Amino acid sequence: MRYAALFLWLAVPVGVWFAYEAWGTPHAIWEYEFRDNGDPYNPVAPRWYTSCTFVGWTGVVMVPAVAGQCPWVRFFKMTGNQ
Repeated sequence: MRYAALFLWLAVPVGVWFAYEAWGTPHAIWEYEFRDNGDPYNPVAPRWYTSCTFVGWTGVVMVPAVAGQCPWVRFFKMTGNQ
């Protein structure tokens, strides 16, 4: 039983690998585009976002906004053809 503790540390890298395979890597919002609502510099004016650019460990990803919104963090799986 005491030898089992020697392999307990393997749970962390295996868990990180499983999370990467399931969700991808986190990317934070870097830039966005939105439709002009007549008051572009008012931070509380309602905006309809059209595209979102995210930056993460594996690079930059530009995607269209979902229902006019850009989340602060998204997870992306990077493939060889992006």
